[in-house]
Amino acid sequence: MWKGALVLGAGKIPVKLYSAVQDRSVHFHLLGRKSEARVRQKLVNPETAEEEPRENVRKGYEIEPGTFVVVEPQELESVEPPPSRDIEPIAFVPAEKIDPQWYERPYYLGPDGDTEPYFAFVEALENKKRAAIAQWVMRKRQYYGAVRAERECLVLFAMRNTEEVLSPRELPAPGSPADPRELRMAEQLIQALEGDFRPEDFRDEYRERVQEFLEQKAKGRAPKLSAVPTKKPAESILDALSASLQSIKKRGRAVA
Repeated sequence: MWKGALVLGAGKIPVKLYSAVQDRSVHFHLLGRKSEARVRQKLVNPETAEEEPRENVRKGYEIEPGTFVVVEPQELESVEPPPSRDIEPIAFVPAEKIDPQWYERPYYLGPDGDTEPYFAFVEALENKKRAAIAQWVMRKRQYYGAVRAERECLVLFAMRNTEEVLSPRELPAPGSPADPRELRMAEQLIQALEGDFRPEDFRDEYRERVQEFLEQKAKGRAPKLSAVPTKKPAESILDALSASLQSIKKRGRAVA
């Protein structure tokens, strides 16, 4: 989806950027109820109720209710970052020191041509257990990210800017020591659910139900809809932990 180069001192490693995730959401079109033809949205002036041609539409930033700063496309172009194909590391930090909330979207960085310097850099990051904090410009926007070595390849994580990440200071601080019974039961629950990380189990069950429903309806069948049962809220955290443990024990007996 993009080509660039990792800048390492005076040298560069040509790389190709690939998306590491994909949107699998079910997307619907808007149709007329009677005609079932696709309908389109229009830009309408609320004061005149008339359609506004797109060539007459400008962007405006509201600085106070009803007051806008109007900008032209060429004015926005004047503040865009200069185009570049360089992914430039600005610091190498311990990979484990980057908290997950900073990560926004992952990309694979693959070699574009000579693979030897690419895999040498992968091995160096793995040996040092470091991530490269880097900056680059792509599609008229400046990004910061972390380049990490994962499974013998480079992964570039686009990162959120500092003003986008909220501090947990607003959360309540620990008060009195935990209730011994709640602590013991919480530890039992953790122990009962210990296991390996299995990402293949993380399925979008809602999307699967929607797709199955659409497939059945497309075949002329009338799918039977049933609501997903809701769980009754527990009266206390102790009750919730106890109910969770009992459910796990029942599942274990059923499997056995």
